[in-house]
Amino acid sequence: MEFFKKTPRIPFMGKRAWCYGFSTFLMVATLVLLVTRGLNFGIDFTGGVVLELAYPDTADLDKARAAVSEAGFPEAQIQNFGTSRDILVRVLPREGEDVVQIATEITDALRAAQAGIELRRTEVVGPQVGEELTEQGGLAMLFTFILILIYIGFRFEKKMGVSAVIAAIHDPIVILGFFALTQMQFDLSVLAAILAVIGYSINDTVVVFDRVREVFVASRKKTSAEMIDSAVNETLSRTVMTSVATLIVVAALFIFGGEALKGFSAAILVGVVIGTYSSIFVAGALALDMKLKPTDLMPPVRDDKELDAIP
Repeated sequence: MEFFKKTPRIPFMGKRAWCYGFSTFLMVATLVLLVTRGLNFGIDFTGGVVLELAYPDTADLDKARAAVSEAGFPEAQIQNFGTSRDILVRVLPREGEDVVQIATEITDALRAAQAGIELRRTEVVGPQVGEELTEQGGLAMLFTFILILIYIGFRFEKKMGVSAVIAAIHDPIVILGFFALTQMQFDLSVLAAILAVIGYSINDTVVVFDRVREVFVASRKKTSAEMIDSAVNETLSRTVMTSVATLIVVAALFIFGGEALKGFSAAILVGVVIGTYSSIFVAGALALDMKLKPTDLMPPVRDDKELDAIP
């Protein structure tokens, strides 16, 4: 199945200066947002208490916020969770306070304000656990890139391998910028989504580079830029169709999956878009600017004299 009736002839490599500028803008904007606003870390990383409660009727969020604030927790975040009858209360930890006691006080305050409230879930994460999860999450990202670099190094020529890894690093940074901008909660599910996006982006890049290798071996009269353009255009239908199909599924998850999956599905949505962009515009352009040539992909020439000298 083809997305385009004819293989397009889009000069991607001729537009790489614009792509570098756009990517640089995204990266700088992300760094600025991370420094000025930071990420809205979830309880997985910060520690604290999360309560899920069900109301007999539509929950009055303003009333709930007032009750929790009067109980001594004005910084508590309260929002609908799934339906208008369910709410999620998130309280960050305080030094020297028992998180179990915090959960009890918040529940009692809400029940005093309105009868019939049912406590469905209590999740408590200590600060030490949050710090460990933060460290482990960072290590997971680091080892992911190391293993990808090893895999790409064996699979492709080193210039293509470095290009693929740089393009893959580009994607999670942009996702972090999105979460810093929107202040959506950043938890373990979002970290899992980022790791999935890295794999998705690398897979797209591998498909493009496989075709680049085939074109470089088959064509000798074109320039490197023309051959990379040809490879990207020949795989464009597959890339676009895969991305569109994935976006449809994840968009449905974002809309209908409830509050618990909002962050995960948002990260995948942003990641698929930016990953498709990087595999089309960034990876090949970096390989070209690293002076990738057909001779780099040729098998080493055997020295017949050395072979004749072997007894």
